[in-house]
Amino acid sequence: MAPTWKNPVHVAQWHSTLERYAFPVIGELRPAEVTTDHILKILRPIWYEITETAARLRGRLERTLDAARVLGLRDGENPARWSGHLEMVLPAYNQVRKRGHHAAVHYDSMPEFFPRLQVHDGLGARALELAVLTATRTSEVLHATWSEIDLTDRSWTVPAARMKAGAEHRVPLTEPALALLRKLASLRTGEFIFPGQKAGQPLSNMAMRMVLKRTAGYDGATPHGFRATFRTWAAEKTTHAFDVAEAALAHTQKDKTVAAYQRGDLFDKRRALMEDWASFCLSRPDSIIDQTKCAAE
Repeated sequence: MAPTWKNPVHVAQWHSTLERYAFPVIGELRPAEVTTDHILKILRPIWYEITETAARLRGRLERTLDAARVLGLRDGENPARWSGHLEMVLPAYNQVRKRGHHAAVHYDSMPEFFPRLQVHDGLGARALELAVLTATRTSEVLHATWSEIDLTDRSWTVPAARMKAGAEHRVPLTEPALALLRKLASLRTGEFIFPGQKAGQPLSNMAMRMVLKRTAGYDGATPHGFRATFRTWAAEKTTHAFDVAEAALAHTQKDKTVAAYQRGDLFDKRRALMEDWASFCLSRPDSIIDQTKCAAE
Protein backbone atom coordinates (compact mmCIF):
# COMPACT_ATOMS: atom_id res chain seq x y z
CA MET A 1 0.00 0.00 0.00
CA ALA A 2 3.03 2.26 0.36
CA PRO A 3 2.72 3.80 -3.15
CA THR A 4 -0.66 5.26 -2.12
CA TRP A 5 0.81 7.08 0.89
CA LYS A 6 1.78 10.64 0.07
CA ASN A 7 3.88 11.23 3.18
CA PRO A 8 7.31 9.51 3.04
CA VAL A 9 7.56 9.89 6.82
CA HIS A 10 4.51 7.67 7.18
CA VAL A 11 6.18 4.99 5.07
CA ALA A 12 9.36 5.19 7.14
CA GLN A 13 7.41 4.95 10.40
CA TRP A 14 5.62 1.80 9.26
CA HIS A 15 8.95 0.11 8.66
CA SER A 16 10.76 1.50 11.69
CA THR A 17 8.09 0.63 14.28
CA LEU A 18 7.74 -2.92 12.99
CA GLU A 19 11.51 -3.42 12.83
CA ARG A 20 12.14 -1.95 16.26
CA TYR A 21 9.34 -3.47 18.30
CA ALA A 22 7.70 -6.35 16.39
CA PHE A 23 10.52 -8.09 14.53
CA PRO A 24 12.48 -9.06 17.69
CA VAL A 25 9.41 -11.06 18.80
CA ILE A 26 7.78 -12.33 15.58
CA GLY A 27 10.25 -11.49 12.82
CA GLU A 28 11.23 -15.14 12.30
CA LEU A 29 7.68 -16.53 12.46
CA ARG A 30 5.26 -17.36 9.66
CA PRO A 31 2.09 -15.23 9.75
CA ALA A 32 0.05 -18.30 10.71
CA GLU A 33 2.24 -18.79 13.80
CA VAL A 34 1.60 -15.36 15.32
CA THR A 35 -0.63 -15.54 18.41
CA THR A 36 -2.21 -13.10 20.85
CA ASP A 37 0.59 -13.89 23.32
CA HIS A 38 3.12 -12.68 20.76
CA ILE A 39 1.19 -9.46 20.16
CA LEU A 40 0.95 -8.77 23.89
CA LYS A 41 4.66 -9.45 24.30
CA ILE A 42 5.27 -6.72 21.72
CA LEU A 43 2.78 -4.18 23.06
CA ARG A 44 2.85 -4.48 26.85
CA PRO A 45 6.41 -3.15 27.39
CA ILE A 46 5.57 0.07 25.50
CA TRP A 47 1.82 0.53 26.05
CA TYR A 48 2.29 2.92 28.99
CA GLU A 49 5.66 4.40 28.01
CA ILE A 50 5.04 5.44 24.40
CA THR A 51 1.29 4.96 24.13
CA GLU A 52 0.73 6.74 20.83
CA THR A 53 3.45 4.75 19.10
CA ALA A 54 2.17 1.51 20.67
CA ALA A 55 -1.38 2.19 19.46
CA ARG A 56 -0.18 2.90 15.93
CA LEU A 57 1.97 -0.22 16.00
CA ARG A 58 -1.03 -2.32 17.01
CA GLY A 59 -3.00 -0.97 14.05
CA ARG A 60 -0.12 -1.72 11.70
CA LEU A 61 0.15 -5.27 13.02
CA GLU A 62 -3.59 -5.77 12.59
CA ARG A 63 -3.52 -4.58 8.98
CA THR A 64 -0.45 -6.68 8.19
CA LEU A 65 -2.04 -9.83 9.58
CA ASP A 66 -5.32 -9.04 7.81
CA ALA A 67 -3.37 -8.80 4.57
CA ALA A 68 -1.70 -12.13 5.36
CA ARG A 69 -5.14 -13.72 5.76
CA VAL A 70 -6.31 -12.32 2.40
CA LEU A 71 -3.19 -13.79 0.80
CA GLY A 72 -3.91 -17.19 2.34
CA LEU A 73 -0.98 -17.05 4.76
CA ARG A 74 -3.08 -17.45 7.92
CA ASP A 75 -6.61 -18.31 9.06
CA GLY A 76 -8.79 -17.48 12.01
CA GLU A 77 -9.05 -14.44 14.23
CA ASN A 78 -6.57 -11.60 13.94
CA PRO A 79 -4.54 -11.60 17.21
CA ALA A 80 -3.88 -7.84 16.89
CA ARG A 81 -7.58 -6.93 16.62
CA TRP A 82 -8.71 -4.37 19.22
CA SER A 83 -12.50 -4.58 19.32
CA GLY A 84 -13.70 -7.52 21.39
CA HIS A 85 -10.16 -8.84 21.72
CA LEU A 86 -7.16 -6.80 22.92
CA GLU A 87 -9.49 -4.26 24.51
CA MET A 88 -10.24 -6.93 27.11
CA VAL A 89 -6.64 -7.04 28.35
CA LEU A 90 -5.18 -3.58 27.56
CA PRO A 91 -6.56 -0.19 28.68
CA ALA A 92 -7.85 2.01 25.90
CA TYR A 93 -5.33 4.30 24.23
CA ASN A 94 -7.18 7.49 25.22
CA GLN A 95 -7.47 6.36 28.85
CA VAL A 96 -3.74 5.75 29.12
CA ARG A 97 -2.97 9.18 27.65
CA LYS A 98 -5.07 10.81 30.37
CA ARG A 99 -2.34 9.86 32.83
CA GLY A 100 -0.56 12.99 31.67
CA HIS A 101 2.96 13.95 30.64
CA HIS A 102 6.12 12.09 31.54
CA ALA A 103 7.22 13.03 35.06
CA ALA A 104 10.18 15.39 34.79
CA VAL A 105 12.87 16.76 37.07
CA HIS A 106 12.63 20.54 37.42
CA TYR A 107 15.52 22.26 35.67
CA ASP A 108 16.55 23.99 38.91
CA SER A 109 17.41 20.53 40.27
CA MET A 110 19.66 19.52 37.39
CA PRO A 111 22.96 20.90 38.83
CA GLU A 112 22.23 18.81 41.95
CA PHE A 113 20.93 15.74 40.10
CA PHE A 114 23.63 15.38 37.46
CA PRO A 115 26.59 14.79 39.82
CA ARG A 116 24.50 12.15 41.61
CA LEU A 117 23.85 10.47 38.28
CA GLN A 118 27.56 10.47 37.47
CA VAL A 119 28.49 8.44 40.57
CA HIS A 120 26.06 5.65 39.69
CA ASP A 121 27.77 2.55 38.30
CA GLY A 122 26.58 0.65 35.26
CA LEU A 123 25.65 1.18 31.63
CA GLY A 124 22.14 2.29 32.54
CA ALA A 125 23.55 5.35 34.31
CA ARG A 126 25.90 6.10 31.41
CA ALA A 127 23.02 5.78 28.94
CA LEU A 128 20.94 8.20 31.00
CA GLU A 129 23.91 10.61 31.10
CA LEU A 130 24.08 10.64 27.32
CA ALA A 131 20.31 11.03 27.03
CA VAL A 132 20.38 14.04 29.36
CA LEU A 133 23.35 15.70 27.64
CA THR A 134 21.86 15.25 24.16
CA ALA A 135 18.13 15.64 25.03
CA THR A 136 17.41 12.56 22.94
CA ARG A 137 14.79 9.84 23.35
CA THR A 138 15.43 6.67 25.33
CA SER A 139 15.17 4.41 22.28
CA GLU A 140 17.55 6.60 20.28
CA VAL A 141 20.21 6.25 22.98
CA LEU A 142 19.76 2.54 23.70
CA HIS A 143 19.92 1.56 20.02
CA ALA A 144 22.83 3.90 19.24
CA THR A 145 25.76 2.26 17.44
CA TRP A 146 29.39 3.28 17.18
CA SER A 147 29.07 3.71 13.42
CA GLU A 148 26.69 6.63 14.07
CA ILE A 149 29.31 8.57 16.04
CA ASP A 150 31.73 10.95 14.33
CA LEU A 151 34.30 12.09 16.88
CA THR A 152 36.03 14.35 14.37
CA ASP A 153 32.85 16.21 13.45
CA ARG A 154 31.70 15.93 17.09
CA SER A 155 28.30 14.63 16.00
CA TRP A 156 25.97 11.66 16.32
CA THR A 157 23.74 10.89 13.33
CA VAL A 158 20.59 8.96 14.21
CA PRO A 159 19.23 7.29 11.04
CA ALA A 160 15.69 8.00 9.87
CA ALA A 161 14.54 4.46 10.66
CA ARG A 162 15.13 5.05 14.36
CA MET A 163 13.58 8.52 14.58
CA LYS A 164 9.98 9.13 15.60
CA ALA A 165 9.48 11.57 12.71
CA GLY A 166 11.16 9.24 10.22
CA ALA A 167 13.87 11.76 9.31
CA GLU A 168 17.62 11.56 9.96
CA HIS A 169 18.67 13.62 13.00
CA ARG A 170 22.20 14.95 13.52
CA VAL A 171 23.01 15.56 17.20
CA PRO A 172 25.84 17.92 18.19
CA LEU A 173 28.08 16.34 20.82
CA THR A 174 29.34 18.60 23.58
CA GLU A 175 32.69 18.05 25.26
CA PRO A 176 31.14 16.24 28.25
CA ALA A 177 29.23 13.95 25.88
CA LEU A 178 32.42 13.26 23.91
CA ALA A 179 34.35 12.53 27.10
CA LEU A 180 31.66 10.04 28.10
CA LEU A 181 31.75 8.34 24.70
CA ARG A 182 35.54 8.10 24.75
CA LYS A 183 35.37 6.28 28.09
CA LEU A 184 32.71 3.94 26.74
CA ALA A 185 34.75 3.31 23.60
CA SER A 186 37.57 1.92 25.73
CA LEU A 187 35.12 -0.73 26.98
CA ARG A 188 33.58 -1.47 23.58
CA THR A 189 32.39 -5.05 23.10
CA GLY A 190 30.30 -4.73 19.93
CA GLU A 191 28.47 -2.35 17.64
CA PHE A 192 25.99 -1.11 20.26
CA ILE A 193 27.26 1.69 22.48
CA PHE A 194 25.09 0.29 25.27
CA PRO A 195 25.05 -3.49 24.75
CA GLY A 196 22.56 -5.66 26.59
CA GLN A 197 23.09 -9.00 28.31
CA LYS A 198 22.07 -10.92 25.18
CA ALA A 199 24.54 -10.92 22.30
CA GLY A 200 23.57 -8.55 19.53
CA GLN A 201 20.90 -6.82 21.62
CA PRO A 202 20.98 -3.32 23.17
CA LEU A 203 20.48 -2.51 26.82
CA SER A 204 16.96 -2.97 28.18
CA ASN A 205 14.65 0.05 28.08
CA MET A 206 14.19 -0.39 31.84
CA ALA A 207 17.87 0.25 32.60
CA MET A 208 17.58 4.05 32.76
CA ARG A 209 14.36 3.94 34.75
CA MET A 210 16.03 1.70 37.34
CA VAL A 211 18.80 4.28 37.78
CA LEU A 212 16.18 6.91 38.67
CA LYS A 213 14.41 4.46 40.95
CA ARG A 214 17.67 3.98 42.88
CA THR A 215 18.35 7.72 43.15
CA ALA A 216 16.76 9.14 46.30
CA GLY A 217 14.31 11.90 45.53
CA TYR A 218 14.07 11.11 41.80
CA ASP A 219 12.34 7.72 41.71
CA GLY A 220 9.15 9.32 40.35
CA ALA A 221 10.89 10.83 37.31
CA THR A 222 11.09 9.22 33.88
CA PRO A 223 14.01 9.20 31.43
CA HIS A 224 11.85 10.76 28.71
CA GLY A 225 10.93 13.57 31.11
CA PHE A 226 14.43 15.05 30.82
CA ARG A 227 13.51 16.24 27.33
CA ALA A 228 10.80 18.37 28.95
CA THR A 229 13.32 19.52 31.56
CA PHE A 230 15.67 20.63 28.80
CA ARG A 231 12.89 22.31 26.79
CA THR A 232 11.55 24.24 29.78
CA TRP A 233 15.06 25.37 30.76
CA ALA A 234 15.75 26.54 27.19
CA ALA A 235 12.52 28.56 27.14
CA GLU A 236 12.75 30.09 30.61
CA LYS A 237 16.48 30.52 31.23
CA THR A 238 18.07 31.17 27.83
CA THR A 239 17.70 33.45 24.84
CA HIS A 240 18.06 30.67 22.29
CA ALA A 241 15.40 30.81 19.59
CA PHE A 242 12.25 28.70 19.75
CA ASP A 243 13.07 26.96 16.45
CA VAL A 244 16.54 26.01 17.69
CA ALA A 245 15.19 24.37 20.85
CA GLU A 246 12.53 22.52 18.86
CA ALA A 247 15.13 21.31 16.36
CA ALA A 248 17.30 20.08 19.23
CA LEU A 249 14.41 17.81 20.23
CA ALA A 250 13.91 16.71 16.60
CA HIS A 251 10.39 18.12 16.62
CA THR A 252 8.96 18.59 13.15
CA GLN A 253 7.81 21.99 11.94
CA LYS A 254 3.99 21.92 12.10
CA ASP A 255 3.57 24.88 9.75
CA LYS A 256 3.92 23.21 6.33
CA THR A 257 4.69 26.49 4.60
CA VAL A 258 7.53 27.26 6.99
CA ALA A 259 8.79 23.67 6.74
CA ALA A 260 8.90 23.95 2.96
CA TYR A 261 11.33 26.87 3.14
CA GLN A 262 13.24 26.01 6.34
CA ARG A 263 15.34 23.09 5.13
CA GLY A 264 18.46 23.48 7.28
CA ASP A 265 18.96 21.73 10.60
CA LEU A 266 20.29 24.75 12.55
CA PHE A 267 23.19 22.55 13.58
CA ASP A 268 25.66 25.23 14.67
CA LYS A 269 23.00 27.05 16.66
CA ARG A 270 21.94 23.78 18.25
CA ARG A 271 25.55 23.09 19.21
CA ALA A 272 25.68 26.39 21.10
CA LEU A 273 22.42 25.54 22.86
CA MET A 274 23.64 22.09 23.88
CA GLU A 275 26.93 23.52 25.15
CA ASP A 276 24.96 25.87 27.39
CA TRP A 277 22.81 22.96 28.59
CA ALA A 278 25.87 20.85 29.43
CA SER A 279 27.43 23.76 31.30
CA PHE A 280 24.24 24.19 33.29
CA CYS A 281 24.03 20.49 34.20
CA LEU A 282 27.70 20.54 35.25
CA SER A 283 27.58 23.86 37.06
CA ARG A 284 28.14 22.36 40.50
CA PRO A 285 31.82 22.12 41.43
CA ASP A 286 31.49 18.49 42.52
CA SER A 287 30.50 17.28 39.04
CA ILE A 288 32.81 14.49 37.96
CA ILE A 289 33.22 15.77 34.40
CA ASP A 290 35.04 19.08 34.36
CA GLN A 291 34.27 20.87 31.12
CA THR A 292 37.58 22.74 30.96
CA LYS A 293 39.50 19.50 31.41
CA CYS A 294 37.41 17.77 28.77
CA ALA A 295 38.06 20.57 26.32
CA ALA A 296 41.80 20.30 26.97
CA GLU A 297 41.71 16.57 26.29
